[in-house]
Amino acid sequence: MARRYDKEDSKRRILSACVKLFIEKGYHNTTLAEILREADVTSSTFQNIFRTKDGVLMDLVEFMFENQFGMARTIAKTSNPVLIYAVETSIQIALAELNENLRDIYIEAYSNSQTIEYIHQHTSTELHKIFGSYLSDYEESDFYELEIGSSGIMCGYMAKHCDKYFTLEKKIQRFLAMSMTVYAVPDDEQQQILSYISSLDIRHIANQVMQKLFIALAMKFDFTFNTEWRK
Repeated sequence: MARRYDKEDSKRRILSACVKLFIEKGYHNTTLAEILREADVTSSTFQNIFRTKDGVLMDLVEFMFENQFGMARTIAKTSNPVLIYAVETSIQIALAELNENLRDIYIEAYSNSQTIEYIHQHTSTELHKIFGSYLSDYEESDFYELEIGSSGIMCGYMAKHCDKYFTLEKKIQRFLAMSMTVYAVPDDEQQQILSYISSLDIRHIANQVMQKLFIALAMKFDFTFNTEWRK
């Protein structure tokens, strides 16, 4: 008997299937045929709701970015917004280095016109709150313009695999130094922040965050873990 079309139920199943497959296989390696099979929907149903994979990506990116800041605040255990920013961006860089499928999702998010605009707008609001006291004559629109540049650096660093010369630790330190300089953080405060980040076992922290993020994604988008995928 044919399944009765229910837009909300179909949307939920498509989101669940896409997020599961993106995490397990990567964004670019996930095919439409696999999504349709996992979600148990027809091609026309998918087209009516999302049109392309990009439409699903927006839901995923929104959830990931919102949760990263929350996790960073918990790890940093401080009210210092610059330190929270440093922890959050360090974790994001480490996540992309430790998991190729997350790297694929992040790079696509920073490259896709729809999702990068969300990132610019969402992040510029946060940056205004974090660095506004250092650039008191800047409005949120100024931070939006600066964020276009800093997000470009983030994307470039995520895309570049670490090697014996450009280690993860060097990548994080370089990104933070450039970012804090752009946002006019005083040199002495920059050194304190960089020293604190260097003291962290960022790989261990990123792995913990990755597991929490996967669990949160599974709960949010209603799918079951593959035990091998969680390792």
